[in-house]
Amino acid sequence: MIPRLPAALAAGALAIGVLTAPQAAAAPARSCSPKVSIDSFSDALDKTSFDGTFVGNLSALAVQPDGDLAALSDRSALFTLDGRTQRPKRVVPLADENGQPLDSEGLVIDRDGTRLVTSEVEPSIRRYTSDGTEIGRLPVPDALRVAPAGRGVSNATFEGLTLQQGELIASMEQPLAGDQADLVRFQTWQRARGEFTLGEQHAYRVDVGLGVAEITATGDGRLLVLERGFTAGVGNTIRLYLADPRGATDVSGVGTLSAQRLRLVRKTPLADLADCPSLGATAKQPQPNPLLDNIEGMTVLGCAPGGRLRVLLVSDDNQNAAQTTRLYSLTVRA
Repeated sequence: MIPRLPAALAAGALAIGVLTAPQAAAAPARSCSPKVSIDSFSDALDKTSFDGTFVGNLSALAVQPDGDLAALSDRSALFTLDGRTQRPKRVVPLADENGQPLDSEGLVIDRDGTRLVTSEVEPSIRRYTSDGTEIGRLPVPDALRVAPAGRGVSNATFEGLTLQQGELIASMEQPLAGDQADLVRFQTWQRARGEFTLGEQHAYRVDVGLGVAEITATGDGRLLVLERGFTAGVGNTIRLYLADPRGATDVSGVGTLSAQRLRLVRKTPLADLADCPSLGATAKQPQPNPLLDNIEGMTVLGCAPGGRLRVLLVSDDNQNAAQTTRLYSLTVRA
């Protein structure tokens, strides 16, 4: 059993209602693996609009202090979804300091309501008020910047973001140029006097052909890691892992990563989502399981009985007729 979640997550779990209501142990028909079951899915947001803004391209989720959900579009829009109905209630446009749109990928809502949003263009992490006003940026190590400024690969940098007991963690989607081909970096920032300062950096081994799409804190020092890949004519590969960065080597001063010299972030497989029951879902393109799509966002809603986690996933439809905006409700025994 994991320890209790922080108060903000616990409050969110109470407010979210249907998605977090206590349930009996999942029936075998809903099982994706011994550790993960799927409770439901919804396509209600697919190809819809709200207040003149397309509801899609969703890359990240977070629970707000009031129990509603924040859903981040990678086209510079931040939606508020009703915690019970999952329907949009509000949309706020985001922009950089020059008024230009972001390639917004990762999202954290801090304890004071500040929104921390990653962009994988530079990459960067910007801080916003709830109305979308930018109020600051976090420092980023030079090596993580996209070439030629650093060794980051364009469109493969800060894809995931989470807050774990005062430590902010951003995950690179793909390895830096020159690093071992299956090692991605997790960068941390430590909270000090109300500001985030650069902390340790850790190496995580990703499965062959996959990248890190999202990370989210479990509340006890560990992380859920979503690995994702796509093969034309076959579809998506989506795997869920439990990761523990405690004790991993600080690689912030290591120029080129090689696993032979490092203590990596420990990972334990939880489920390959292709093994989930389809629950009657349909796919608009080939998929190993019609339930699957381009799953990119993930958040922990709260605890279920027995210390299990209520987890919500979302797929990014890329505003593409062949893809679907889909929400997935899972129960995870971490």
